[in-house]
Amino acid sequence: MLLTIGGAGVLVSALSLLSLGPVQACAPRTAVDTAVTVASVVADTAPVAPATAPATADEVPAGARILMEVYPDFVKGYQDGKILMSDGTTMTYDDKREKSFLQKLDDADLEDMFAFTYDRSSWVPGHMQDAGRSRCEAFFKKMYGASEAQVRKNLVTVSWFGQQVKFTRVNHAADSLKAVAAELANYPDLKRYLRSSGTFYWRKVRGANRQSAHSYGMTIDIGVKYSDYWLWKNPGKKETDKITYANRMPRKLVEIFERHGFIWGGRWYHYDTMHFEFRPEFLTGHESVE
Repeated sequence: MLLTIGGAGVLVSALSLLSLGPVQACAPRTAVDTAVTVASVVADTAPVAPATAPATADEVPAGARILMEVYPDFVKGYQDGKILMSDGTTMTYDDKREKSFLQKLDDADLEDMFAFTYDRSSWVPGHMQDAGRSRCEAFFKKMYGASEAQVRKNLVTVSWFGQQVKFTRVNHAADSLKAVAAELANYPDLKRYLRSSGTFYWRKVRGANRQSAHSYGMTIDIGVKYSDYWLWKNPGKKETDKITYANRMPRKLVEIFERHGFIWGGRWYHYDTMHFEFRPEFLTGHESVE
């Protein structure tokens, strides 16, 4: 089954399957699907079955449809459980593995990214709801760069309230940050929250073996003086423990960032209120995939 961005389904013959690029899995421990070989096509002498109907939008996972919508420069379609990338490669959407909360953070496939709810209707996150903290590393490295050097090639300078910050131009993230700055300039009462403490920084998440969102140049930390972080407020707690919430960032500031495709770390159960990350897949208005 095939669905492409244009909305038209295309029947795929055995020979056309041979032209598909290599399969990539988001999680390093996921087995790579076996490619169709010419020998297997020739050996199949059984009568040809009637052609199956092309995939419809209803047959494509909601998360895959969202990725096609918000990352059109990279995600071109969906076929047989994989998203089709613009460079001809494919990537498994769901590795079919049952995962714990921590595994969904450390070993995420594309489906796992949509396992949590980004709830804009409440200012206190639901228990264990960390939408955006789960990132399929293969997917983000495909878009933004698989190394520090590759990411740096796409960094541009953005003027940010007296500072010059580096941000990626990929997926128009830098343009989105500029739009945030232009709107925030209309609210002088918010200026004290806006000093940046960092954007691009190629590194692992503190205490984990997964890449930080800052590695991709599409994240900005601001207002450290007014920020709250779950471990600061809950010293000694583990990620699976119950914690208390705290926030001093104003609602207006958060809403402006969200209007331009940035999620806020203050909406995470494991909150990080200085953190704003360009993740438009959670801000489409129909990102609930359950």
